[in-house]
Amino acid sequence: MYAPFFDLNNWATVIESGHDWMVIFSLVIMECLLSVDNAVVLAAQTQSLPDKVQREKSLFYGLIGAYIFRFIVIGLGVYLINFWIIKALGAIYLFYLAIKFFFIEKRKGNQVEVPTERPKPRGWKKYIKISAFWQVVISIELMDIVFSIDSVLASLAISENPVIVLIGGMIGILAMRGIAEVIMSFMTKIPELQDMAYFLILFIAVKLFLSIPAIDVHIPNTVFVFVLLGAIAVTLIVHFYRVNRKG
Repeated sequence: MYAPFFDLNNWATVIESGHDWMVIFSLVIMECLLSVDNAVVLAAQTQSLPDKVQREKSLFYGLIGAYIFRFIVIGLGVYLINFWIIKALGAIYLFYLAIKFFFIEKRKGNQVEVPTERPKPRGWKKYIKISAFWQVVISIELMDIVFSIDSVLASLAISENPVIVLIGGMIGILAMRGIAEVIMSFMTKIPELQDMAYFLILFIAVKLFLSIPAIDVHIPNTVFVFVLLGAIAVTLIVHFYRVNRKG
């Protein structure tokens, strides 16, 4: 399952391929757009620590754990995605995420907010006798596990090359951690970006479902790149149209 990660020829091919870097760029954008909630949760987890140094240190440890977990999950995913039933279930799950967002979450008007107060210990934190710092690190790792499942599944639906998925995921995680506040601010100013992200999830669900052997229709990765670029263009046009209309 993990042999492709240690194949230097595979890495060289990806690094030298302009087409593969277009796909990686698409994965990075998807990772950032889908990880805004993750960034907010991480911000909440670190609020319980007394100073900035400990908060930054906990996020650093969490970043290392996120990379290790992503490596493990991608390896398992590359193996499991070869089974048509996994593809079908994955497509159904991604379709569910998109439908849930458009027809449930948007109607509730959920807003992403960064917490300003330190949360009180809840759940397992009240019973496990370890330092507050390591409680936060463990919480960050658990949150990374939960939030990365969607990203890995969506990425493998775009490209089955684990090296491409790993590079895209690693850059995306780093970008999300490093500029989380910028991304959240950008998406607050252009809320249509979140709609665009879940439209892309819907497209990926269709792409994955069509690839099962019973249908056997494979949409090239290049098509997704153009769909992404088109979605960005349409999203910006819609946003500026709404702004000008209000003005």
